Amino acid sequence: MPTVDALSDRLTEYLDLQQIKAVRRAYFYAEQAHDGQRRKSGEPYVTHPLAVASILAGMHMDHQSLMAAMLHDVIEDTEVSREGLENQFGQAVADIVDGVSKLTHLEFETRAEAQAENFQKMVLAMAVDIRVILVKLADRLHNMRTLGAMPPEKQRRIARETLDIYAPVAARLGMRDLQLELEDLAFQSYHPMRSKYIRRAVVQARGQRKDVITSIEDAIRNRLQQEGLKGGVSGREKHLYSIYSKMKSKGKSFAEIMDVFAFRIVTESVDDCYRALGIVHNLYKPVPGRFKDYIAIPKANGYQSLHTDLFGARDITIEVQIRTKEMDAVASQGIAEHSHYKIYGDSSSAIDGYNRARKWVQGLLEMQKRAGNSMEFIETVKTDLFPDEVYVFSPKGRIFELPQGATAVDFAYAVHTDVGNSCVSCRINRRLAPLSQPLQSGQTVEIITTPSAQPNMAWLNFVVTGKARSAIRHFLKVQQRGESVELGRRLLTQFLTNYGASIDDVDPMVLSQLLDEAGFTTLDELLEDIGMGNRMAYVVARRLRPAEETGEDEQDGDSTGAALAIQGTEGMVLHYARCCGPIPGDPITGHISTGRGLVIHRTDCRNIAFMKDDAEKCVYLKWATNIDEEFIVNLDLKVESERGLIATLATTAAGVSANVLKVDITETDDALNTVHMDLTVKDRIHLATVMRKLKALKAVYKLTRV
Repeated sequence: MPTVDALSDRLTEYLDLQQIKAVRRAYFYAEQAHDGQRRKSGEPYVTHPLAVASILAGMHMDHQSLMAAMLHDVIEDTEVSREGLENQFGQAVADIVDGVSKLTHLEFETRAEAQAENFQKMVLAMAVDIRVILVKLADRLHNMRTLGAMPPEKQRRIARETLDIYAPVAARLGMRDLQLELEDLAFQSYHPMRSKYIRRAVVQARGQRKDVITSIEDAIRNRLQQEGLKGGVSGREKHLYSIYSKMKSKGKSFAEIMDVFAFRIVTESVDDCYRALGIVHNLYKPVPGRFKDYIAIPKANGYQSLHTDLFGARDITIEVQIRTKEMDAVASQGIAEHSHYKIYGDSSSAIDGYNRARKWVQGLLEMQKRAGNSMEFIETVKTDLFPDEVYVFSPKGRIFELPQGATAVDFAYAVHTDVGNSCVSCRINRRLAPLSQPLQSGQTVEIITTPSAQPNMAWLNFVVTGKARSAIRHFLKVQQRGESVELGRRLLTQFLTNYGASIDDVDPMVLSQLLDEAGFTTLDELLEDIGMGNRMAYVVARRLRPAEETGEDEQDGDSTGAALAIQGTEGMVLHYARCCGPIPGDPITGHISTGRGLVIHRTDCRNIAFMKDDAEKCVYLKWATNIDEEFIVNLDLKVESERGLIATLATTAAGVSANVLKVDITETDDALNTVHMDLTVKDRIHLATVMRKLKALKAVYKLTRV
């Protein structure tokens, strides 16, 4: 069992005496606060915070992080308050402890919503001080190491959450050592039998491969020495969860994965890395297309290394990573390697790594503000937690890292939200390309914008980055809200005219009382609710009518006062019913649908016949005179079978400016077949012209509008 004295001895490597004393004082304070408490395993509770601090000490974390690790459960599990902690140990330590305490319920008695809600808390705490998440990750690692004391069902829940949230966060912060241990421990708890069989197979394969690994190591080491290059060479052990993930995702057998031998070369300088690359390429033949330079273009989490695949002796494949000692430390510890540089200052590469992590956290914070709810937020973040990177360039040579499958729209939002919101087209390697085309590494992407452009809902079908998805949804929500308010205003105004009044004539006291009852603070919120169909304009108008309007007026049940003019450009809160497909010139009635707004039907549509006279549900409508939109209509034709008939029908419709969307033909047993056509027209006059032209065709026997 670790002791505080043993920890103090380790801390002498990088902390001064005063800082070590502060860490010891935090331990004794925690020991006293947790007195009498025990873990599920039966050990005194204080062994847990001590173990968490020991994990952080292995990462060379600063003394404030270690003090916070000692105290991280004090606020949650004892009588000590945040204020008391701040008085004893200072604001920085209290802030970290408070941040970690807010995440404690992520331990999860949980459903997906609770998990998502708590992940939002994690992001907010990380934004205040990145060390919060480092303490939390160390806390989770020790809990995973001692998970055996928990009931099996809880083990599986915690393991699943670790694989879903904590391991990916550790990976995104570059903390590979911690990520791999979390994954293997969680895999062992979630899939105990699969873990056992793969572990047994790895041990067996290791014995068979020992001679091969040793001979390749010696060959690389000897060649480096011949060229006068200092560098350590070691074989890399494959981890159980990564083997399982590759078998599952790539459909490979265990033997195929284990046939690839992995080695790491650690050199003194960046120049030595590139020299070592030349040496191994000279020693073994490189595999075409399997070289990646993460030194020139680091990953978003600060990871730097050269990766190359080689054909080795005995028909085996070799994976080699080449990096400097500093890069190796960053690859293992990630942001933990940099976190204390914020306080003490150090090399520019360390500061760059820290800033990258901060930038990622700030990006999460921006997404969190735009997201409608916690589930939407965690859905967008998951794509950022599991990236398979593509590197593209702006026209000025700036490098952008995007997930695999990212499109020009993702790139536009990565540059800036305003660029994404106003983009209309793009050039990839100086050629015009569709916005939906997936990008490839090395391409130069130029975004063409215009001030009048706005995001398209269809973009949500192909964007992959969380930032793009959340920005598009946010814009559409704002747009929908504006349209809902405008439609609500028009509906309420229409019904108030039945009482000879307008919104401006409403008694402020009556309006205020209605807003209080409905739980709204402003008139716009009420109008939005009306526009979305959640509240009937007819009922609201009756509540807001002038005081002199008393009794059941003739107009109370009359919805045919001033007709609401439909222009066809109302947007997301106005829908045209598919059952009857109304077009300008048709008599129309509006049906108020909860959550959708106003749905427009033809007045003779059977689907609204039972409610047509109900003023609370239907609105009297008319078409505006200056409509410039196109509307979909459905036609059914009875036709005689002849060669090229579909082409003739489409050409005839197109000849009178009707855009044909779809043509289906159904063969029947009799001499006539049925053709179903979907096309767009401007109004009833345009439709009549189209139908007249189609009827004139010799093969058309009968034509009806559906």
